[in-house]
Amino acid sequence: MLHTRICPKCGARDIQRIPDNPGRYASGNNIYTSSLTLAGKIPVIRYVCLSCGYVENWVENPEQLEKLRRSFGR
Repeated sequence: MLHTRICPKCGARDIQRIPDNPGRYASGNNIYTSSLTLAGKIPVIRYVCLSCGYVENWVENPEQLEKLRRSFGR
């Protein structure tokens, strides 16, 4: 859904990006790579199909993907 803006489940184009917003409850997910919460936070952005409810999660920043590789041993 990130690249096509089409839901793989139902084919709808009614896709909503839900960005990380630390001040708002349940706005996104985070992966923590450090015991220091704010220093090691990598936001995971949600894409939701507003037609069927299908959800995908993406780490959009390539630098953050590299940080995940280093943190989790790949």
